[in-house]
This record gives sequence, C-alpha cells and structure tokens, in this order.
Amino acid sequence: MLPPRINRESVTAAIGDYADPKISQEERGAIYQDLIGFIPPRIEARLAVTGALDPTMVDLQEKIREHGMYPKSFDVKTAQLMLFGMLLMDGSDAAVLHAIAARRAGASWQEMQDTINLCFLFRGLSAANKGAEILANIAHRERTQAQEQDAAGKS
Repeated sequence: MLPPRINRESVTAAIGDYADPKISQEERGAIYQDLIGFIPPRIEARLAVTGALDPTMVDLQEKIREHGMYPKSFDVKTAQLMLFGMLLMDGSDAAVLHAIAARRAGASWQEMQDTINLCFLFRGLSAANKGAEILANIAHRERTQAQEQDAAGKS
C-alpha cells in the first residue's frame, strides 16, 4: 500500500541533519499527521533529504503545497476527494494518501465510490479496480486501528 519508510539515521549519516532554522522537521510533518494521520514515507524522505541539503526549497514547496491543497472555495473533504480522483485517474500511488485524507475529513464510502465511478468513465476498468483495492485496504486499515484502540482502552 505504501513504500517503505526511510532510515533517518542513514540519511543523517550520509547527507546531514535537517537544517531549517525557522521550522523543525517535526513541525513540518504536523500538517501531514493532521491530514493523513502519519507522515507518508516519500514526504518524510523529502523533508529529511531536501531539508538537509536545501531547506529553502522545502519551505517553498510546503508554501505552494499548502496554498494549493487548501483552496478557499472547497472544504478539506471535497479537495481530498478531488485529489483522490485526479491521482487515481493518473494511476498514481499517491491516490491512496488522499483517499485516507478524504476519509479522515469525513468522506463516506459512497462518496469515495462515486469518485472512483467518475474516474472510471474516463480512465476505465483499471481505475475502478485500483480504486476498489484502495478502499478495501483503507477499510482494513480503519478496522485494524479501531481494534487496536479498543484493545488499548481495555488495558
């Protein structure tokens, strides 16, 4: 479902420490924690690697991402559903991250399926298959998380 996490110790040893003096790597990652519930591995890599080599670039990237990802005319759920559909249309593996974000923002399973259906009209059966696989994996992820929370609450 997701690429493997980076080894931050190896990145630090070979490339160096995150170097932005204005905002910490943890602060940079907070928006992803809030939106998706975790920092995706490729974003973690970008923050660690580019943040060590060119922190100004990370700052510029994050400003553009924030401006584009949170348009004033759409709520977070709608924007994430749109991004899920756009990325699914493109066959991008990042579609799953925006599907997770859409669910966290309140999207129903039906809204997710409707997004897949729109994508199917122009991308075809491969998008419908990949979309269904993404929803199945998210359903399992949500169920597993709920069970873990229940078990932690009983301890």
